[in-house]
Amino acid sequence: MTVSTAKAPARNAYLAGMRDGWPYIFMVVPFSILFGVVAIDAGLSLAQTIGFTVLVIAGAAQFAALQLMVENAAVPLVLLAALAVNLRMAMYSASLVPYLGAAPLWQRALVAYLNFDQTYMASVTRYEDRPEMSVQQRFLYFMGVATPIAPVWYAMTLVGAYAGAAIPDAWALDFVLPITFLAMVAPMLKSLAHVAAAVVSIAVALSLHWLPSGAGLLVAAFCAMSTGAVVETLMERRQ
Repeated sequence: MTVSTAKAPARNAYLAGMRDGWPYIFMVVPFSILFGVVAIDAGLSLAQTIGFTVLVIAGAAQFAALQLMVENAAVPLVLLAALAVNLRMAMYSASLVPYLGAAPLWQRALVAYLNFDQTYMASVTRYEDRPEMSVQQRFLYFMGVATPIAPVWYAMTLVGAYAGAAIPDAWALDFVLPITFLAMVAPMLKSLAHVAAAVVSIAVALSLHWLPSGAGLLVAAFCAMSTGAVVETLMERRQ
């Protein structure tokens, strides 16, 4: 009876995470299907597409890497682009340390693998609202959020890959990738720093289009991040 009572809070934390995580699948489904379609259209095999999405499990980084792969960029440039897009995950991890740093290594490894935008945002919000949660409850809540999202991401990528293989080459889906990036970036332009970074990235990328293997995109990304940081600092000083 005592053991059952002790397990109840942990079970409730996991179920609460699942409850908060399932609405995200409405965003994950079309995005993962699209990645599967575009990956196959870009020339990846079915195994490569699924391996890509399982190992990386980060949509924006996958699309960024895929774009450079389509342009026949060198492997180091592809890796650098994916790393640049995913740098925010390092900040996510750092902010989770006060809540999950005392968890066992295998639990922290699972959190590191499943640490993407949705799991992070939902979990940190929960942790801040419920400071009394134990480390185990926090871990189980995090895993609960990830439970409906990760399997759907894998499965719908597979669906998209099969759909992509069935689409005739004459349909030319090359335009889908830049449109997807526009759809991802536009909602993020919420401040002057964001807009300034976007404008600089566009200007630099267009001016350096002649560089080989998409190197101009990496330079543009660095310039954009620097611009955003400078503008944000200036705005904070003004306030």
